[in-house]
Amino acid sequence: MKFINKFAFCLLLLAASGRLAAQKPIDLTSPNGQLKVSVTLGDKIYYSMAANGKELLIKNHLGLSLADGKLGINPKLASSKKTKGEEVIKPYVPVKFSTVKSVFNSLLLNFKGNFSVEFRAYDEGIAYRFITSKKGDIEVLTEDFSIGFPEDYVLNLQQTGDFKTSSEEPYTHISSMSWKPEEKMSTLPVLIDTKNKHKILISESDLSDYPGLFLKGTGENGATGTFPKAPLEFGPDGDRSQKIVKTADYIAKTNGTRSFPWRYFLITSDDKQILENTMTLKLAPKSVISNPGWIKPGQASWEWWNDATPYGPDVNFVSGYNLDTYKYYIDFASKYGVKYIVMDEGWAKSTTDPYTPNPKVDLKELIRYGKEKKVGIILWLTWLTVHNNMDVFKTFHEWGIKGVKIDFMDRSDQWMVKYYENVVKEAAKNEIFVDFHGAFKPSGLEYKYPNLLTYEGVRGLENMGGCSPDNSTYLPFMRNAVGPMDFTPGAMINMQPNVYRADRPNAAAIGTRVNQLAMYVVFESGLSMLCDNPTLYYRNADCTEFIASVPTTWDETKALIADAGQIAVVAKRKDQKWFIGGMVNGKEDTREVELNFDFLPKGKTYTMTYFEDGINAGRQAMDYRKKTKEVKSGDKMTITMVRNGGWAASLE
Repeated sequence: MKFINKFAFCLLLLAASGRLAAQKPIDLTSPNGQLKVSVTLGDKIYYSMAANGKELLIKNHLGLSLADGKLGINPKLASSKKTKGEEVIKPYVPVKFSTVKSVFNSLLLNFKGNFSVEFRAYDEGIAYRFITSKKGDIEVLTEDFSIGFPEDYVLNLQQTGDFKTSSEEPYTHISSMSWKPEEKMSTLPVLIDTKNKHKILISESDLSDYPGLFLKGTGENGATGTFPKAPLEFGPDGDRSQKIVKTADYIAKTNGTRSFPWRYFLITSDDKQILENTMTLKLAPKSVISNPGWIKPGQASWEWWNDATPYGPDVNFVSGYNLDTYKYYIDFASKYGVKYIVMDEGWAKSTTDPYTPNPKVDLKELIRYGKEKKVGIILWLTWLTVHNNMDVFKTFHEWGIKGVKIDFMDRSDQWMVKYYENVVKEAAKNEIFVDFHGAFKPSGLEYKYPNLLTYEGVRGLENMGGCSPDNSTYLPFMRNAVGPMDFTPGAMINMQPNVYRADRPNAAAIGTRVNQLAMYVVFESGLSMLCDNPTLYYRNADCTEFIASVPTTWDETKALIADAGQIAVVAKRKDQKWFIGGMVNGKEDTREVELNFDFLPKGKTYTMTYFEDGINAGRQAMDYRKKTKEVKSGDKMTITMVRNGGWAASLE
């Protein structure tokens, strides 16, 4: 009997040691050794993340719940493999760098049940994704995305009470310990401040045939993922949308053999790294457009924000959404080398018929006139009209239209994510580029189809007095950090928030004039708007000349000064010319910072033309000064920005 008890005891010890062995972490480190993800297999797939030995995210776990079983519950590891990856990426529309070197270490975990999880460790962050190899279609009921915080962190969120959102809510800044499950969820990206050197930016890439990820609080100092259900039936909801009247019990029905979206964590010890990061690009699919030469990024003059009301002694016609007014916008664009004009709502006879232009507009004459002046035309459409008329791209191409601005999607369920891809695919067949408004954040599709030049999905200048530098100074570190952003800058009427009173046609922006100029350098977008009235641009020719000279694609980006939500100063190069843009929020009356020009090549002197906030810009936001100065590598210069102010320069 004693022998049997001892034998049983030994078996228990062996079983326990086997479990312990199975739970031994599998570590993956970044190429520079500073970041580490540790994966532990138990009742779930757990992982933790550390930077320089300090754990930043703990008790994290992941999984996929399918209709026929749960992947990641009591996982059985079949094999694992570590590899190194290195490639040079040259995006066709480079909003940050024309050449990006991607170097990573990879861990592929293959599990019984025909699924795998791949982790990648880059010097700037960690990413993972699911890979399945199952026959036929699968129904994904939900995905387990769960992270835990070892301490009380500050969470910078864009919170929404519903999955139907244009992603234009202002940012909120809350304690991680206080975020309860019953409170509003957040769109991506989310910026986490550990309050101890490091920040973590969470987003996703390679989003295809799958819903977008949202986060919500757990009430236990953590966050978990949540997803919109797949819609099954729709009902009418006006001329620009549909109501979802029935949803499935799953979030996605998709091919059983596929890779799923990357979930990535940009981990930085210096906020400048956020401004220079390229994680979305590194994890995005490769371009499928073999002959992209017809895709021409650039700037566009836009009439909606100023209500199509040019005025003054040179305007001898009734302004509005009509032929004479649009010719005036084309003339303005041509004068300053702006490639496009946007014709927003009103160019068509109705919002539901994209084939019949408004007779007051004479679209074909405008296309002819624009071609003569070397100015292309972009047409606004509702997503529903495009969905009901997918052959419209062929017609637009025949007319000579260059691009479309598609609006009011306001969803990121699986159906809508597929819609985005269907649109850019069909547009590409007909050499049309796309600007998505009422949109979710960029998630890699813009690299698969580089004719997708930009997305809105931001609290931009369209929000008038609801758009303030206190919110906008977070954009380079959050929304714009994950991809191109159509903020629609360029206001020539500028006010400090305590005196703001404005509406169309005399629309205005909160912040200084130079704050607006700096946006063209700091913000990233393959299609950048000049939102204000040509009349005002003519009257402020020095500002207009600077704006029109700023490229929309770049060879190099160098962050100079960065404190998320407080200040961003960035230098960017196109060919041999450099630009600098700086923005601050309204928390301090003035900020003095030192610029170091060591990013310039040695042995060359540049003539710098720069705009600075005027001495009275803290009260009268339209006050600015334009100056010139010779600078070279190694020089230093102290610049001053007032509250809600900026600084902008070109160097050649």
